Amino acid sequence: MYDILLRSHSGLRWIVLALLLGAIAKSFMGMNSGSKYEGIDNKLSLFAMISVHIQLLLGLGLYFISPFVKSAMEMGMGEAMKHSVMRFWLIEHIFGMLIGITLITIGRIASKKATDDKAKFKKVAVFFTLGLLAILITIPWPFREVLGRGWFRCVEYCYS
Repeated sequence: MYDILLRSHSGLRWIVLALLLGAIAKSFMGMNSGSKYEGIDNKLSLFAMISVHIQLLLGLGLYFISPFVKSAMEMGMGEAMKHSVMRFWLIEHIFGMLIGITLITIGRIASKKATDDKAKFKKVAVFFTLGLLAILITIPWPFREVLGRGWFRCVEYCYS
């Protein structure tokens, strides 16, 4: 079960990133060109928000069965906070992702409540960009030393 959730969570990140980048790019272009906020703009921001919420559900499932989190809990919070890998999986990753998802959700809601098209584009552009930055910072990219996961498949790393 852990492996299926981990691979799903890792693979879905590419869809999430593509949808967020698409919504952000379309919003900046719409904001600068003065174009009308149409159904495609609404759907793109909706699908981006839905994808991050699905990613959150997969991540929460992983959080409660993760060997990293279980090990951190067994060693105690005080001791786990001293270990950078344990701290990342126990606190930093989930906290950063929650901030990003919250910003994206706020942006989606604010864009729906905005009355003019430029304001709708601006809300999506600003909040989705901030949310994406929070997400990008807390993704365990392959280049992040011991935290890194594979680009397309997940591999287990040993830690001491």
